[in-house]
Amino acid sequence: MTSADLGKDPDEVSAMFDDVAPRYDLTNALLSLGSASLWRVATVRALGINPGDRVLDIAAGTGTSSAAIARAGARVTALDFSPGMVAVGRQRHPEIEFVEGDAQQLPFDDASFDAVTISFGLRNVNDPHRALAEMRRVLVPGGRIVICEFTTPPNGLVRGAYQFYLNKVMPSVAGLASSNPAAYTYLMQSIVDWPVQGVLSGWMRDAGFVDVGYRNLTAGVVALHRGRAPLGANQ
Repeated sequence: MTSADLGKDPDEVSAMFDDVAPRYDLTNALLSLGSASLWRVATVRALGINPGDRVLDIAAGTGTSSAAIARAGARVTALDFSPGMVAVGRQRHPEIEFVEGDAQQLPFDDASFDAVTISFGLRNVNDPHRALAEMRRVLVPGGRIVICEFTTPPNGLVRGAYQFYLNKVMPSVAGLASSNPAAYTYLMQSIVDWPVQGVLSGWMRDAGFVDVGYRNLTAGVVALHRGRAPLGANQ
């Protein structure tokens, strides 16, 4: 897979993540120049976790983010559609509940979680609108959603430098660190094709979330989107 539109083949994307699972966390740390851990901290803080909160971590991969959320006092369920990622996650984090499943059809009852989060995974979903609706469905009234995703830096100079990094530097680093360098061609293209911050905020509102907003991290290379499920039917 070398192109990244919003009509992604789920089986192809899942197989791609199976291939990169063993060295996924190492590659991400290198490609983000160490920023991945800072983005993770920001995401956990944005969740506003109370002790015992039930949190669903979607596209959890090998569970690095799920473990950080659990350390904040939450009861975490880590969901990913890649069997390879889930297998590595269960081995590395036996204290976390891992579930293999599709973000577009979450295998949970309505109002099952106090918070839901997805980091760098929504752009890999075939139908992000459907996934957002599912996240809304499994949240309790007033439940929180936090989405951490790559986006378009608003500053032209930063945007140009970032595009150079994606096109020239990232492939070289992925070639050295990843177990499947070709997969990162897809991942790079998926970042380029992903809409700007305001569009995703609109999608969240369309899915029924309220109090939607975002803030840029790392000069807008990443954006942290937040919202909540309405408290009542009239909201």
